[in-house]
Amino acid sequence: MNPLEAGLGPPVSKPRLALMGVLALSIMIPVTLPVPILRELVGERFAVSELLTSVFMSINMIGAAISAPLAGALADRIGRRRPLVISALLLDALCFAAMTLDMPFTTFLGIRFFEGCAHIFALSLLLSISASLGGDKNRGLTMGVTGAGMMLGVALGAPIGGLLGRVDPLRPLVAGAVVLVATSVLAAAALVEPQETEARPGIRAIWKTVMRNRSIIAPLLFAFADRFTVGFYTTTFSLFASGLHGADPPRVGLWISAFMLPFALLSFPFGVLADRFSKTALLCGGSAIYGVLTATLGFWPTDLIGPGMAVIGMTAAVMFVPSMLMTMDLTPPEIRSTALGAFNTAGSLGFIFGPLTGGLVSEAVRASHGAAAGYQAAFGVAGVAEILCAAIALPFLLRLRARGLTT
Repeated sequence: MNPLEAGLGPPVSKPRLALMGVLALSIMIPVTLPVPILRELVGERFAVSELLTSVFMSINMIGAAISAPLAGALADRIGRRRPLVISALLLDALCFAAMTLDMPFTTFLGIRFFEGCAHIFALSLLLSISASLGGDKNRGLTMGVTGAGMMLGVALGAPIGGLLGRVDPLRPLVAGAVVLVATSVLAAAALVEPQETEARPGIRAIWKTVMRNRSIIAPLLFAFADRFTVGFYTTTFSLFASGLHGADPPRVGLWISAFMLPFALLSFPFGVLADRFSKTALLCGGSAIYGVLTATLGFWPTDLIGPGMAVIGMTAAVMFVPSMLMTMDLTPPEIRSTALGAFNTAGSLGFIFGPLTGGLVSEAVRASHGAAAGYQAAFGVAGVAEILCAAIALPFLLRLRARGLTT
């Protein structure tokens, strides 16, 4: 049977749909709480360079890249995701609280690594539950709501972190711990395992099935490129805004929110649209426009940063949920948790290399051409990477469309 015709499933209840959005929002708020005060929280607190400050945003993604496929494979093997989500959220909260203590920089980064493991473990399994609700017919709806919740959480975290960090850079970490504990309580009280009847394969069988479905490399490439560029917005942009444009933490948070809020609000309609329109067109067209805007960001005057970030966020929303949906199109039902784990691993790898690349490029160019040129070069690299992703993937996606594997 054509995978696009399988597993239509029943409609999803509104309360359950809303719960998935709220949980996704709550899991993601802590992600950007520290972003507006990176300079104060990491650079000034530990007296380290901008490159090492960028490592703070990459090291947890290294943990995430390792943890995401393990989360999916474990859930696919045992068939229970709810207790794993709750446990991961509590561990994440513990890591946030621990990072407020006095410690050497290396220990601080070590805790940040395990925080990334716990965070992506919970997020991957929540996405897996969301993808299982309602079957293929309603997956755009459920994933759209979940994706919108994720991006709204990221959007809200930045301004809240900026306001909290204006007085004390450790307050966003405390707030993150509180939010994660509350989220674990909500998950324990209300999260329900989806009703599934398919057999649970072993890890070896899962791996063999993934190898037989290598077409999922296409959406994984977009996951990597998209989060590679987002890594610039969560790290390099914060340093760029405070260092070059003189923005204080609340303003940095508002600018990042201007990017993330349209991203969040439009994820749902684009998720629904992806069920009725070509995912290939959304992915490649959105990536091209997003790449051009990102590549030029370093040249914009201060007055255009806020509205310009909103426009960039709109274009980023075009391809976020469609890339997850395409992963589901190209994956058999029995390994969807694993496929979403792979999707998050690809994204985590992008997040690892994004901040590091931004820090390396900006510092290297700054040494010979000044700070402004350094940031311009960094955002240029990010934008060109997104454009290249669309250009490389388009022929392959068109072949998948011709075979009826996706749209």
